[in-house]
Amino acid sequence: MFKKYTINIAASLLLVMGLLLQWACTKKDDIDANKPNIELTNLPYDNLADYQFFTGNIADLSPNNGVLPYDLNTPLFSDYAQKTRFIYMPEGVSATYDDKAVVDFPVGTVIIKTFAFVHDLSNPESGRRILETRLLVRHTNKWEPYSYHWNEAQTEAIFKVTGKQIDVEWIHYDGQAKQTNYLIPNKNECKGCHNIDEVLHPIGPKIRNLNKAYPYADGMMNQLDKWKAMGYLSGGPASADAPKVPVWNDPSTGSLNDRARAYLDINCAHCHNPNGPANNTGLFLYSFEENPTALGICKPPVSAGDGSGGYDYGIVPGNPDESIMVHRMNSSEIDVAMPELARSVIHDEGVQLIKAWIETLEGECL
Repeated sequence: MFKKYTINIAASLLLVMGLLLQWACTKKDDIDANKPNIELTNLPYDNLADYQFFTGNIADLSPNNGVLPYDLNTPLFSDYAQKTRFIYMPEGVSATYDDKAVVDFPVGTVIIKTFAFVHDLSNPESGRRILETRLLVRHTNKWEPYSYHWNEAQTEAIFKVTGKQIDVEWIHYDGQAKQTNYLIPNKNECKGCHNIDEVLHPIGPKIRNLNKAYPYADGMMNQLDKWKAMGYLSGGPASADAPKVPVWNDPSTGSLNDRARAYLDINCAHCHNPNGPANNTGLFLYSFEENPTALGICKPPVSAGDGSGGYDYGIVPGNPDESIMVHRMNSSEIDVAMPELARSVIHDEGVQLIKAWIETLEGECL
């Protein structure tokens, strides 16, 4: 009797295992490899490849159908890391252009940003080392960040909740060797920058920063026009009439004032705005801010200490070397450096831009 029950139990277990295996194979076969695989209730996946954002060798970052590359007029500085950006939206939905020229993304949107260090910045063809891919996923009631760390072989990226510090080195534009300890933030640290009214939000893909031409595989096209053509964006004026900021380091795209303001907008305004984490400072750095005091011109700091450097005002017109803004941008010390997150080295070119801008400002602080 005992032997009979044992055989029956073993047979039942084999049957269940067979059914599970059959289900798993069927489930896998049902996934269409020609488009991304996104099931919001199952996220995050263990591996970046599971999303099917890219085809072929994953390190080539060749987008799958429905995954659209994009770029920004002026990007956030992140220790000289190269960033490659893509966006995905489910079929049948689109982002909308609201009355403040902000993109309102639909549920299911995934913003995909990969960070890499080029071996030699003076030679873009020298190769690169990919460190992380960050996903920002629009769920029903909130955005969720998921970070994927790349392996040394550059064959896969693995989901991690914890952060990581990585030693990186590269040859700079001037031929000098540079190195830093690059920080991959943990999940909780993402909110330090992506924070509006204590709610997680994207930083880069705003209308004013997306309004530019991009070299797509099928030809050059304005990104706003491309998004509309693909059904990724609805509403708003034509791209020629939409807000636009210049490229911070390209004088052909705008005046020194406009380029400096664009730089401060993307690097500082995600915190320094009326609804951001630094709203108590009264320093508001959106590109469309019109109040000189809010921009820091002849504005005393809200608190003294190392951060002020002993200087009296955020910006002293005509005198960048006595301006707190330049002092903080030109430092990598804890409690002094600004931005205080996502930066371990000084952005020399950015500092020079802001110094040149301040030199052109007129007026006297009384």
